[in-house]
Amino acid sequence: MLINLVKPKFHSHIQDMLASADIQTNGDRPWDLQIHNPDVYQRILREGLLGLGESYVEGWWDCPNLDEFFTKIFRSNLYNLVDRDLATVLETAKAKLWNMQSLNRSFQIGKHHYDLGNELYQLMLDSRMTYTCGYWKTAQNLEDAQAAKLDLICQKLQLKKGMTLLDIGCGWGSLMKYAAEKYEVSCVGLTVSQEQIKLGEELCKGLPVKFILQDYRQFDEQFDRVASVGMIEHVGHKNYRVFMEKVNCCLKNNGLFLLHTIGSNYTEFYIDRWINKYIFPNALLPSAAQICASAEKIFVVEDWHNFGQYYDPTLMAWWHNFDNNWGQLADKYGDEFYRMWKYYLLMSAGAFRSRHIQVWQIMFSKNGILGGYPTVR
Repeated sequence: MLINLVKPKFHSHIQDMLASADIQTNGDRPWDLQIHNPDVYQRILREGLLGLGESYVEGWWDCPNLDEFFTKIFRSNLYNLVDRDLATVLETAKAKLWNMQSLNRSFQIGKHHYDLGNELYQLMLDSRMTYTCGYWKTAQNLEDAQAAKLDLICQKLQLKKGMTLLDIGCGWGSLMKYAAEKYEVSCVGLTVSQEQIKLGEELCKGLPVKFILQDYRQFDEQFDRVASVGMIEHVGHKNYRVFMEKVNCCLKNNGLFLLHTIGSNYTEFYIDRWINKYIFPNALLPSAAQICASAEKIFVVEDWHNFGQYYDPTLMAWWHNFDNNWGQLADKYGDEFYRMWKYYLLMSAGAFRSRHIQVWQIMFSKNGILGGYPTVR
């Protein structure tokens, strides 16, 4: 009897919160929620963002346009209000005390996410297998946007024939392949994914490109240029300084370092519990303050370029590729994976569309470039 009396209060509270973001329950607009299990209200209040994501995957609620639903959630700051359950507070405390991205945990992300199966990523990504934000300044499709991003990186690094390039977190080798083919440089890439190496070596066959299955902390060679594209999100706040020191050791005195990362608008020590559990374990988005503090007295910041708005069309293109090719993946992954992956891609699109999170390309030099660094856009 008591539960029946309390439930309407849960319903009303969640509905009021959603209304503040212009979202209705069982409304007729594409961003409105369709509730299939009324217990979802209590679950969200009790479990926060983890409960929101898990209840969607389990079919407790639906939304025709998840990306726009999350755009409204982020723009209204409702996301931060929900992200305050007790478990999240405890996870934050744990992340402050312990190194969640320690060396003995470094291969967890490779096994959990990047080793899910190359076929999945081949059907979702562009032909070069580039799993980071595209550059849509003049591009009209995913293929051109990723090619433009790779060339932008090469131009910013001022690559020239005969140079050497270290790619920390190289993925399937799209940057190394592009740099080797277009700029005639020799490349070494570090990754913690065996599946990425297996396919990457096939894609880069015949080129001066080498893949190494190794954590960045255990590597020690020098290069003319260093790039890290979409990898520092797995480094963690306790290791940012170690990461910068390692890059500094691997970079020649007159070299350049390009850091491409998703960026948080504020400093935090944990990530959305649903994302941490199902998509990117031990991930953390750095803030500008954390990046600058980690680079202090090691590097000079030569350029800081924000194009976070371009991750929205990138993610929507990945979603359409994934959805259109699901028939080739369904037997292997199953319906629950489909809803999980859809939630991941479209929630992320909403986060970037709303400008809740950013994409930064930051150029560093060791001692500062005399006369200044010529910016490239």
